[in-house]
Amino acid sequence: MKKLISNEMDGEMNTIIGKDTVITGTIDVKGGLRIDGTAKGKVVCSDVVTVGATGVVEAEIEAGTAIIAGRMLGNVNATEKVELQAKCEVEGDIRTRSLVIEQGALFCGACNMKDTQPDLGFLANREKRETVPVLEMGDEENR
Repeated sequence: MKKLISNEMDGEMNTIIGKDTVITGTIDVKGGLRIDGTAKGKVVCSDVVTVGATGVVEAEIEAGTAIIAGRMLGNVNATEKVELQAKCEVEGDIRTRSLVIEQGALFCGACNMKDTQPDLGFLANREKRETVPVLEMGDEENR
């Protein structure tokens, strides 16, 4: 198998949906996926999903990384990164750790990066944080 993606992720491109192909339903791919045609429904990919410049996706995407250069209508949930390339059009919400938006990309939706942040170890988890009572001026009896 020829390696097509080696700069960021050392994955292999396992599946390519060609320009004149339309797939409706759930697409579940182990490895990389490139969409140059049309996908409708849901896309689940263990590695990188790339929507090419001619690609049209009317689906929810769940992947490690999503690179979008075409048209996307639906939500994207990527555990690592979402990259919106210069001429893409995205209408939907994005949930990821890292977001790259090139100049010229159109994005209409919301992005949530907070709940996908890794535990850095030097901040207490939200559940473990203690609340400290705030004393008001003149509240001498509680001191």
